[in-house]
Amino acid sequence: MTQQELLGKIHAGEDSQTQFKSDVTNADSLAAEMVAFSNLRGGTIYVGVADNGNIAGITKGETRRINQLISNAASQHIKSPITVQTLNVPIDNGNIVIIIHVAEGLDKPYFDKNGIIWLKNGADKRRINSKEELQRLFQAAGLIHADEVPTKADISKLDTAYFARFLTSYYQQNLPEDLEQLKNLLNNMGLAVGNLLSLAGLMLFAKTPQFTKPAFICKAIHFPGNDISVDNYLDSEDFEGKIEEHFKGAMAFVLRSLEKRQAGQGVNALGRPEIPKIVFEELIANALIHRDYFVSAPIRLFVYRDRIELISPGHLPNHLTIQKIEAGNSNIRNPTLASFAFKGILPYRGLGTGIRRALTDWPNISFVDDKDGNQFKVTIFRASGINTDTLAPKTTPINTPKTTPKTRDRLLALITENNQITREELSEQLGIGINGVKQHILKLKKEGVLERVGDNRTGFWKIMGK
Repeated sequence: MTQQELLGKIHAGEDSQTQFKSDVTNADSLAAEMVAFSNLRGGTIYVGVADNGNIAGITKGETRRINQLISNAASQHIKSPITVQTLNVPIDNGNIVIIIHVAEGLDKPYFDKNGIIWLKNGADKRRINSKEELQRLFQAAGLIHADEVPTKADISKLDTAYFARFLTSYYQQNLPEDLEQLKNLLNNMGLAVGNLLSLAGLMLFAKTPQFTKPAFICKAIHFPGNDISVDNYLDSEDFEGKIEEHFKGAMAFVLRSLEKRQAGQGVNALGRPEIPKIVFEELIANALIHRDYFVSAPIRLFVYRDRIELISPGHLPNHLTIQKIEAGNSNIRNPTLASFAFKGILPYRGLGTGIRRALTDWPNISFVDDKDGNQFKVTIFRASGINTDTLAPKTTPINTPKTTPKTRDRLLALITENNQITREELSEQLGIGINGVKQHILKLKKEGVLERVGDNRTGFWKIMGK
């Protein structure tokens, strides 16, 4: 590095990856700085530079002492020991600035010799004081997974009917009738810890996961233009329940928000979405499985005229980059969730190729790994914006059906074609909200036109008359 390059670096000032020290005399203090850098994204320490950026340098006689102190701090005052690189840069007054490069650690978390974990906080450092921060740090090191952590929900919160269907469908196994046997089974599957459901067990198989984890939902809003509007939106819905219900709800929402194109089909055909369905299957499933469940925040789905944004809590884990995920690399943050999603709960294959499949079918996708905001954003650009200028934006969610004979007739036609069609599929095909579908069905039931035979999962619709 030349002196001119050094001046440019120092002129930018201190930040979360740059630290100035006029001198170092204490190995413990230097080790704490190195620990903080190692536990975050690495950084550089400039020795011989004051906090205000003045460059006095270190005399050549002091260089040997400081380099020895640097070596001792890195090898003897940090657990686990780290390797640092140093560079001596001469300056005009004949002194030297010592540059210490500390890489992001591969064996997180790192402690100083007193057992304290330090993190960078802007230009300063601070101790880890919260359980959540420590959990995220251990998660980054692969020492703990959020989906394996026990929740406050006990096994009685399990949706036994839903879990029984899963056991029968995938394992050809019946639900244990004995409570102790059920608890042992859940523990062996990683779905419980003792008598408490793990996060994976809660999100996959509990009756009402949001009673225990209210922030773990998916929020979707459809805006008429290209910007967020607090008051004006076309549709809005929050998806709660199990992960499968999040997925189905989010899929139905985004598909009914898209343009439909005939693409060579007959005029009576429903049309195909402007963006292939598989693109959203892959991206929404990835968001649900790979989000950071140590962050108490919802997944957000925003539909705009020119794009669709999917924002997940948590930036890319470990050393993954956008280039790596586009090439098909993966790092499974929630292994238990991923393993069960692969078993038929979501269209997830667990091979790290979901992003590549989405890009193959629709290349107009961009990714932002926002480390400072601790989130990951996917933007799917639409081929052309929906002409919503003539639509009147609503200040309340679209929950009421379009009371037109055309909608009623199309709903009955879809049921005639497939009497096991779900409400979510009806919402997608009709282009109205799920609550609108429910109100149509309720009205048809009251009129004696429609009847539901059996339960919501295994039953079917029966049309009684005109």
